[in-house]
Amino acid sequence: MELYTYYRSTSSYRVRIALALKGLDYQALPVNLIAAPGGEHRQPAYLAINPQGRVPTLRTDEGALLVQSPAIIEYLEERYPQVPLLSADLIVRAHERGVAALIGCDIHPLHNVSVLNQLRQRGHDETQVTEWIGHWISRGLAAVEQLIGDDGYCFGALPGLADVFLIPQLYAAERFNVSLQGYPRIRRVAALAAGHPAFQQAHPANQPDTPT
Repeated sequence: MELYTYYRSTSSYRVRIALALKGLDYQALPVNLIAAPGGEHRQPAYLAINPQGRVPTLRTDEGALLVQSPAIIEYLEERYPQVPLLSADLIVRAHERGVAALIGCDIHPLHNVSVLNQLRQRGHDETQVTEWIGHWISRGLAAVEQLIGDDGYCFGALPGLADVFLIPQLYAAERFNVSLQGYPRIRRVAALAAGHPAFQQAHPANQPDTPT
């Protein structure tokens, strides 16, 4: 498999964690989102791979090109069911998907670079942009804090889908100086993930395109 990725992309980070948790080998193909003149993702060569011009994109062993991190992770879960990311319990599975959707649909899109650039283009200064980011990440994480369990990872002793989405969101929170002080459950999960080899392997600091 080949993964078109960018070290700091939280969506790419999710897929890297899922691949690592499942012990799957892949080749990372970095796509520089900030390269002049407008990022490699906007160039015809990459748009031919992903018409939306975003990362990640996964090329399967069979040559299919898959886009959007939730769809890619669902494919990995179904194609490689060993080391499952979803509980066997249908209710827990729904809770895991709910937290993943909360993060992937309601938090992350509101601090995506395209949204932030629109705010800037509409006259909002950096203080206002920072307040926007902090508001939506904090509001979303406050909900996640109430939805996850009291022990282990988000929903048990082993990491799963909710953790795959949560940990990259916490990386974004750190980047934007959003405090996690009020979220003890989330901080517990973060501490566990920090010591797990799969999360370490997938971390933005450990990618081939990470600036030195």
